[in-house]
Amino acid sequence: QVQLVESGGGVAHTGGSLRLSCAASGPAFSSVAMGWFRQAPGKEREFVAGISWNGGRTDYGDSVKGRFTISRDNAKSTVYLQMNNLKPEDTAVYCCARAAWSTVSTGLSAYLYWGQGTQVTVSS
Repeated sequence: QVQLVESGGGVAHTGGSLRLSCAASGPAFSSVAMGWFRQAPGKEREFVAGISWNGGRTDYGDSVKGRFTISRDNAKSTVYLQMNNLKPEDTAVYCCARAAWSTVSTGLSAYLYWGQGTQVTVSS
């Protein structure tokens, strides 16, 4: 069965950086796309970043373009989210998700498995 476990969340100051990791277990990790989503209190879940099966294609939400970078290491079954120049509006629970197929998708319905999430808090 598939399990996704996030780590690396915490508290950062405005302008700071954090790196999230998502360790995956289960079959065929290297064959599927992965994504990061976030949800702030009172708001809907929001697409943050996605990466194709081999890392050859990435996509980002408009609010994080130029600041966040998604990457993956298929040998370690792990996906990362490097977050730079953090802003208070980045405060949310960040979840990684495993897609149903190999190409990047921004839609929630494309993702079959979800981690529990890790809290990111950015103070001003």
